[in-house]
Amino acid sequence: MAKSRYKNRRKIINNSEIAETRPTTNIEHYTTPKLLHPTEKGKKALANVEHIWSHGDRYWKLAAHYYNDSGYWWVIAWYNLKPTEAHCKIGDSIYIPKPLNKVLKYYGY
Repeated sequence: MAKSRYKNRRKIINNSEIAETRPTTNIEHYTTPKLLHPTEKGKKALANVEHIWSHGDRYWKLAAHYYNDSGYWWVIAWYNLKPTEAHCKIGDSIYIPKPLNKVLKYYGY
């Protein structure tokens, strides 16, 4: 199973107006991370596997295939600057960065 990407994230309490419409007064959530992307030099140190997006593709399926763990779907989304599958069109080139341990260093693992 993928290491939790929330491990080093700060939690905040949101007690704004949205909480007034729910049966709670506070909503706890994680802060948005600031993800650095590899530099050109860093990208050259990685092996990018090109995948052509096709009908039925999902990030979790690609992660399961290339990383043997579907929990790393977010690595592929982050690396390609396409946060959801809805940002991908059939025929798009998606790059799977490898090896995973080097890629995770950019994320702070």
